[in-house]
Amino acid sequence: MVLTSWGRSSGFCCDPIEKKPLNHYLPGTSILSFGTAGCNLACKYCQNWDISKAKRTDALAAEATPDDIAASAIAHDCRSVAFTYNDPVVFLEYAVDTARACRAADLRTVAVTAGYMCKEPREEFFKSIDAANVDLKAFTERFYWKLCGGHLAPVKETLQYLAHETDVWLEITTLLIPGENDSPGEIDALSAWVAEALGPHVPLHLTAFHGAWKMLDYPDTPLETLREARKIALENGLRYVYTGNISDPHGQTTYCSGCGLAVICRDGYQITGWELDDKGRCGACATACPGVFEREPGQFSHRPLPLDTTLH
Repeated sequence: MVLTSWGRSSGFCCDPIEKKPLNHYLPGTSILSFGTAGCNLACKYCQNWDISKAKRTDALAAEATPDDIAASAIAHDCRSVAFTYNDPVVFLEYAVDTARACRAADLRTVAVTAGYMCKEPREEFFKSIDAANVDLKAFTERFYWKLCGGHLAPVKETLQYLAHETDVWLEITTLLIPGENDSPGEIDALSAWVAEALGPHVPLHLTAFHGAWKMLDYPDTPLETLREARKIALENGLRYVYTGNISDPHGQTTYCSGCGLAVICRDGYQITGWELDDKGRCGACATACPGVFEREPGQFSHRPLPLDTTLH
């Protein structure tokens, strides 16, 4: 089998790393994002359906070698490169080659993935990755099969592998779809499992649904639903639970697990306050905040910047 999308992309963009979303990994820095085409799931609500459902000839207009991508990231003051837009498991060889080029250039790599992969490629892929946001789409087999054409168990296996067998920094996102995966009971089960099976330090992002592809007739997720879900997750012992895809500065701020101080204040993707020292410790009580931090946050201050379609 030959990966026909190697060296080809559906586009490149400079984003704030918080858009991935990653809140505990080099906050405020810029990240070069790109993807190819296709996917190994069939989510009926895919927000990137024009990419994930595209044929190669429809979407792969950009060309770039792994070395080109690393050089462009440096030229645009990006600290890392993200494999995103479509799941990198379907362009694994291209992603791994790019990750190696990035490491040689002292850049980090981030995987935005549904985690739907089996043991052998999972190990090969993640040994080249520095951080990941895994989309835990729901916590029922019914949802995975009905709306995604997949299964829950492989995703749980990937999450446990990342949490316990790698050094990859892990954060999780769950998109709450009204009437499908947003019940208090399901949020309770999901967050309790994350706390027990992965650890209370793993950040969980609960994000708002907006109609897309084959589910345009569904309502948007109310802010009240996200806040209630966040409350449930915190009560189950998770220390870092965020709301996303909606305006909610309180739900997007990082609070010290020791004293409750707001150590990273956010409004959308903008950092508005910073109370961590150079070792990622709370400025008030010195409790460590898990993640990868520097003395000061990055200074991403512009809107997402599309790049030229060809990097070399």
